[in-house]
Formats: sequence, C-alpha cells, structure tokens
Amino acid sequence: MKYIKIIVSIVFLSLISVSCEKDLLDKAPLDEITSADFFKQTSDLAIYMNRFYNLQLLPFATMSDAYDRGIFEFDLNVSDNEIQQSTVDDRLNGVGTVPASGGGWDYSYARKINFFFDNYKKCKDDFDQYKQYVGEAHFFRAIIFYQLLQRFGDIVWYGHMLKTTSPELYAPRMPRNEVMDKILADLDSAAMYMSEDPVDDGCRPNKWVALAYQSRFALYEGTWEKYHAGDPFGVSNADPDKFLRKAAEAAEAVMNSGKFAIYSTGHPDKDYNKLFILRDYSKNSEIMFWKRFSKELGITNFRNIQFLYPFGLGLTKGVADAYLCTDGQPVSVSPLFGGYDTIADEMKDRDPRFTQTIWTPDDPWMIEDGVTTTWGEGVYSKLFSKSKFSTPTGYVLRKGYDPDVTTHDLSGEDNPAYFIRYAEVLLNYAEAKAELGTINQGDIDRTINVLRDRVGMIHLDMSNITADPKWDFPDVSPLINEIRRERRIELMCEGFRWNDIARWAGADELIVGKRPRGFKPGDKFPKNKFPVDADGFMDPFLNMIPDGYGFDVGRDYLDPLPIDQMTLNPELKQNPGWPTY
Repeated sequence: MKYIKIIVSIVFLSLISVSCEKDLLDKAPLDEITSADFFKQTSDLAIYMNRFYNLQLLPFATMSDAYDRGIFEFDLNVSDNEIQQSTVDDRLNGVGTVPASGGGWDYSYARKINFFFDNYKKCKDDFDQYKQYVGEAHFFRAIIFYQLLQRFGDIVWYGHMLKTTSPELYAPRMPRNEVMDKILADLDSAAMYMSEDPVDDGCRPNKWVALAYQSRFALYEGTWEKYHAGDPFGVSNADPDKFLRKAAEAAEAVMNSGKFAIYSTGHPDKDYNKLFILRDYSKNSEIMFWKRFSKELGITNFRNIQFLYPFGLGLTKGVADAYLCTDGQPVSVSPLFGGYDTIADEMKDRDPRFTQTIWTPDDPWMIEDGVTTTWGEGVYSKLFSKSKFSTPTGYVLRKGYDPDVTTHDLSGEDNPAYFIRYAEVLLNYAEAKAELGTINQGDIDRTINVLRDRVGMIHLDMSNITADPKWDFPDVSPLINEIRRERRIELMCEGFRWNDIARWAGADELIVGKRPRGFKPGDKFPKNKFPVDADGFMDPFLNMIPDGYGFDVGRDYLDPLPIDQMTLNPELKQNPGWPTY
C-alpha cells in the first residue's frame, strides 16, 4: 500500500505543479506515458503491455536470477529438492523476521495494469484489432494478484486506479478465496479475448496459456483450502471442490483442444533431457509460452556457463530416492534397486528421468570440436577437490544444461526459457481429479502414463499400486501419493516444489526436524569435506542445524506483512504466528 500512496501522491502533486505553469499544459512529458497522448491505437496498447513481460512469470523466481541458471534451479534452497552448501533457508529453518518495509508487499505492478484498464477504451481502432492486448492485461493482472496471494494469503484486491481518496487504501484484506474468484475470472476474460492460435510464435500468451495458468491457480487454491482446513491458515467458508473442479475443467479444455502434445522424437533415453536444451520453441508441441533471447539485441543469459560446474549446489537424497525403479516400484521395496554403494549402482534400473536429470559419470560434460569429455573424466572424480567442483550432496543437476560448447558464451548466451509446458497441465488434471475422487484409469492413461511413455517407463495402474513404507504423505491415498511423486519427478527443479509443499500443508512431513542428505561418498571421494551421517550419507547441514529445520507450521506457510504497511493502514492485520509489534 505504501507504493500505491506514494505514486498517487506524486501524480497528484505533479498535476498541481503543472496547473501553475499554463504554458506547460501544451507540452507532453518526454520521458513517460500519459493517458492524454497514448492508448489511441493498437500499437500503443501492445507497447504498454510489453512491460509486463518482466514479471515473475515462473513459479518461484526473482527477475535477478530468472534466467542465469536456466529456469532449472528455482527449487534451490527453498524446498527439499536442492540445497546450497553454506546457506540454510530462513523460511525452512523458521528464523524469518517481520520486515520494517517491503517484504514483497508491493502493488506497483497492480497499479500499472489497472492504469491500462482505465485507459484502453480510448483506442480508436476496432476492438477486434486490440482485444489480444486486453486479454493480456487480464492475464497479467491474474498473475500479479496470484503472486501476492501465494505469499500473503488474504490481500487487498482492486480493479481500477486508486486516488488519494480511494477507500481501498485503508481497506482490510479480502479473504483469499474471494481474491481467487477474481483471479480466475480475469483468466476467463483472458481466454475469451486472446487468440486461440500462437501469438509471436508462443512468446505472447494465448487462450490456452490462460487456461493452463488457470488450472495451476485453481489447483493451488483448492488443495490449500482442503489441506489447511482447521489450521491457522484455513479459509472461512472454504469450498475446495469448487476450485478443484475449475482446475480440472481448465486443464481438460487445453487437453481437448488438440493443439498440444508431449515432446517426443521416439528416443526415450534422450527426449526428456533434450526438451530442456532446445534452441527454439516456436514449433514445439509441449512448450506453451516461452521467452526468446537474442545476442544481437543484448537480451542474454548465462545458463550453460553457470551449469558448467556444481559451484556448491546439490540435489538431495530425497530427490534421488523419489525415482521409481523400472518395475514401477519404489526403491524401498523393489528387487531391482542396486543400493547406494556407488552412484552407478543407485542409478541402475531406475525411471529414465533420473539419469536425464542428474549427472552420471558417463554423461557428456563438454563436446568441443567433435571430442566428448564425460562428466566422470571432467568433474565427477573432482567433486570435492576445488571450490568450483564442490557439491554438498554429490547429486548434481544435469537438466537444462547443453554440453555443446558452441552454446557456451561468457559474454552472454541466447538459450530460450519457458514459462509453462503441457506436461504441467496433464499433472494438474490428474491431481485435481484425484482430489475430487472422480479419477479413473482412463484419466491416468491420458495424463501420467503419457508422461511415462515419453521415457519408456512402466505405466501407473491405479488398481495395483505397490505400497511404499516411505511415502512422503502416509495419511493420503496411495494414488495421490503416486501422483504427487510423478509431479515431483516430472517438474523437478522447475520451481514448483515449495508451492506444492505449502498447498499440501506438507512441511510437517517433509521439512520440520529434517536435514537434507546426499549420496554415500565412502572412500571413493577421500577429499569430501562435508559431514556424513551414521549411515555414511553426506549430511551437509549437520553442524548448522543439528536438530533439523525449525520450520514453524503455525507461521511459516505465509510471509509476514511489513510493519510500515500496518502502521499506514490499521485495518491490515498480521499473518498467523508473526509478531504484530
């Protein structure tokens, strides 16, 4: 709210100043957009909407790190998937504090998008010429408020520009389920106005992208309301099934459109990995919405250079153990599991996505002038010998890295990034139907098993699920456990894991009192500098958090509101568990 008030005040004072200088009234500002001389033609609306492509469009990222490590390390240090060797996350460890200001309570983008809504009707062109951009505005407004809702729960929602006298400046927060109704309505409008066909080769959203995001958002709210019922984050007048039905409906509309398919070239040992290193997604059947980079335009990232060495990062043993064996059974019971003595033993006879996500010693690390250096020759044997090779767990992320050195460039690379893919839509549909209790084997076959077909993995048979004594969520059904496992595996390190844990109220099972582990280094890595536990597995946080993560399940699922905002607006109340000062 601070930002809303400051910006409104600046505009108000500027208008007073200009009114005192009559000769300035005929001069338009040279460095900003004003409603007086803008929004007159379709191109104006397109230009205005371009600013929103800098938003946090990924599930969990900030723009400062959104592309330099690809989009494949957004689980880093914020979940149980991947850690950084010297940093324990404040949220997971329960040591967060209430900020004096800032803290993500920022409505500046909300104001910018509502400025569009208050002015776009000045466009003199036919509505059909510019309705795509009106749809984009609804789409981005949904994202803006969804991201606030994820962080803070109940928030202030408004759909127009505020003035200094606007009551919303001093209004209490709106219940999150009512905000979600407005978010989903925005996405309905976006789907209605935006094109059914790809726009700018898929670099601008279209109808199906809006519905894909709607399936994501509605699933989040439906499961949040279901699994947080009765805890401090429960929702009054909760109706989780309403949102779960909406998630399934939106996902199914995308599925029934016939416009998308899981990327496959018939090479199950390569296709999953290859999807994430393609150089262009304009004709890709799975990538629904993506970002193009250009060295010529100076729009670059540093994905491959950043991924070339581990640099103190590592996936966890929990991730590695989540991959099933090729017989469809978990490692805890499958006779095919080779044990932990070596990484090769551990990876033998596993879901092929394991070795297409996590480095193995014989994977190509660098390909230069037709000569291939494998991971084992170049890095694996040196994992703990130098800082650039150091990893706290031994499991190093391969997903998203291209070994072809012609794609590496210290001055900037042009690897594309994507925001949403069809695989997530299938997973959203399966989970929503399972949570509703209406899923059948046909639903599994058109979702989970399509993903498994890409990698040649045995199908999931919902009538014959092997019990796993180490299921993450023993209190939910075997089928829901397996759908959640599939989601973790398929979307590994794409930024979904913390949001999934939060909406499932799963921190008590996965975070509280737990420490992330790594592989067994044994005597194969004598230079290992990290602690190991009693069973010989790497235990990098042993000395930092000997009692495990201190996550507070009565507080840490939501961020605290900053102090200054509650001072400016006494109707804003602090989130559960956080001090009010």
